[in-house]
Amino acid sequence: MVENIKLAFYSIWVHKMRSALTMLGIIIGIASIIAIVSTIKGTNEQIKENLIGAGNNVVTVELCQDGSPVDMSYTQIPAGISEVSDRTYRGLASVPKVENLSLYTMREYVYDTVYYKNTSFDGGTIIGADRDYLDVYQYQISNGRPFLENDYKKYHKVALLDQAAVSTLFVNEDPIGKTIDIKNEPFTVIGVVVPSKSTAPVINSYQDYYMYTNQGSGTIIIPNTVWPIAFQYDEPQNVALRASSTDDMTNIGQKASEILNSSLLLSSISDNDSSFSYESKDMMESAQQLQELSESSNKQLIWIASISLLVGAIGVMNIMLVSVTERTREIGLKKALGAKNRIILSQFLTESAVLACVGGIIGVACGIIMAKIISLLTGTPTAISIPAIFIAVLLSALIGMISGVFPAVKAAKLNPIDALRRE
Repeated sequence: MVENIKLAFYSIWVHKMRSALTMLGIIIGIASIIAIVSTIKGTNEQIKENLIGAGNNVVTVELCQDGSPVDMSYTQIPAGISEVSDRTYRGLASVPKVENLSLYTMREYVYDTVYYKNTSFDGGTIIGADRDYLDVYQYQISNGRPFLENDYKKYHKVALLDQAAVSTLFVNEDPIGKTIDIKNEPFTVIGVVVPSKSTAPVINSYQDYYMYTNQGSGTIIIPNTVWPIAFQYDEPQNVALRASSTDDMTNIGQKASEILNSSLLLSSISDNDSSFSYESKDMMESAQQLQELSESSNKQLIWIASISLLVGAIGVMNIMLVSVTERTREIGLKKALGAKNRIILSQFLTESAVLACVGGIIGVACGIIMAKIISLLTGTPTAISIPAIFIAVLLSALIGMISGVFPAVKAAKLNPIDALRRE
């Protein structure tokens, strides 16, 4: 085999121009496929980043009634539905690929609820967060301090604000140490939170802003232990789960919903309203729909690019037939010296496979360069797919072997006496 590979490279080197033209179809086909696959992968990653945010792999599971999230601002606590039990929490934590989870309560679009001096926080969101909330959402403290253990244990009425809430309530003022009024209860602002740079979705327009952030006047976060001071006791909780990767989000949301809904069915309270259920809010599903739409059109381009591979295969077959004709006397001499048909067959199959493989490798390099150029000229994101590179090289080798079968069989079947007489 090693000797056959050496002979193949020698033949390519001796006939440089002919070999280059033969490989051209394979180079163009492989390069086109690599460039298209890289563009598809890059576009898919961009879609996920736009909708979810790079690294913000958080799935939220909310209590819903008839498919709509329950707004506790206007309803009483549903009968038979209480806080998440320790057993249910352990079940959620054991879901594969869950890195961390948080239980929290929430009020959205609050009005006449929060004030600082005469400034109202209308349209904002208030979160009653447990100890893991900031870690799950990967918030960083840009000013002040985070919640401490004593804040939870000693029921300190303290609050964290995001930048939007600071802009709403504190115009040209440092919020740290100031007191805000939440449902007529004083809360001291101890810190300002910002999402880590890697978690923010891409916002290109006002429509994107309202779709992806949906924060209105901003967000205020208070410890969940003091939530009942301003709001209700024993409210149903929402769950936020951070997945180890974006691709695990949908599966984690489905399993978490099943676990929480199982706890509803096991409730001993007979008047539990069956119209209530926990449902996951997963932007990954929207991302997957857009990805499928993008891939469906790009797959057509892959099939078109594959035509070049067919042309390349025909070129390899043609040049190998020429090679058999040129080396008829050589084949006859080898057979006269005792070379068996399988030796001749393997020699020409190896040569065609090496020829196609070299074309495939050059095509991969050209495809990567093409992908980078496309990205620079059009702004389309690209991401090189390592599996696609290996598949492309193996595919080119397979094309070479298939294309070389007929010439190799023809060479192996030559009569040695007739071959030696050939001029």
